[in-house]
Amino acid sequence: MRAWWSDARHFQIVALSSLLAINFVWIDFGAKPLHSALAICSAVATQIVFSRIFGLPKIDLRSAFITGLSLSLLLRADAAWLPAIAGVIAIGSKFLLRLDGRHIWNPAGLAIVVLLFTSNGVWISPGQWGSGVWFASLLAFFAILVLHAAQRSDIALFFLGSHAALLVARAAWLGDPMAIPLHQLQSGSLLIFAFFMISDPKTTPDSRLGRFAFALTVAVLGHYLAFFMQMRPALYVALIALSPVVFLLNKLIPAKRFEWTPTRQGVSR
Repeated sequence: MRAWWSDARHFQIVALSSLLAINFVWIDFGAKPLHSALAICSAVATQIVFSRIFGLPKIDLRSAFITGLSLSLLLRADAAWLPAIAGVIAIGSKFLLRLDGRHIWNPAGLAIVVLLFTSNGVWISPGQWGSGVWFASLLAFFAILVLHAAQRSDIALFFLGSHAALLVARAAWLGDPMAIPLHQLQSGSLLIFAFFMISDPKTTPDSRLGRFAFALTVAVLGHYLAFFMQMRPALYVALIALSPVVFLLNKLIPAKRFEWTPTRQGVSR
């Protein structure tokens, strides 16, 4: 039981599952039961298939569940098969797109960006959950971060601080009321991005300084794409575009590599 509490992924699964349940029984975020089920099942099934192909001694489905739940909450599609494809792309990328023994991109983020650029039938959830659910989610995500500081989720704070500072600075430059950046920050999809995508310890820099630099760079590029290039999924594109920089930062500022659990040949998937 103690080992269960020591793994942040269990808290993440509970938090995301709770949000999805709220969507179905209380506040409609736009997630559909069939689409959500297909996203989760395809992610889990792909994890099982590739674990067998690569001969992993143990099939760990926790990260696949987190990916499927994230896709359920974020990705919207006209056709039910698109979320299923997203799950396959996401988990398949963990096994096939690797460098230096680790996957390059956050699985859910990569799947979202690939489908956004290849299909007209998908879009990102607006992420407006209502102030009550948003605040409760913020507190829950912060609790996960505090309880598992060793998992190096500090990058979520770095990113949110950088993103908020840029929004406030833009509002001040334009003479807009501060209510505008505050409203922009109260987005459910922004919370999921900060606490479950950019903070993914397997695809973020190993050093704290590297994580700060990466978070700031993603926030700056996302701000540029959103407000100067009028790109709606700007943060996701910025994250995927800059993810290869993580390997350079790890070379320039070496630190202990993160592993959920060690696997055969030292490779964790």
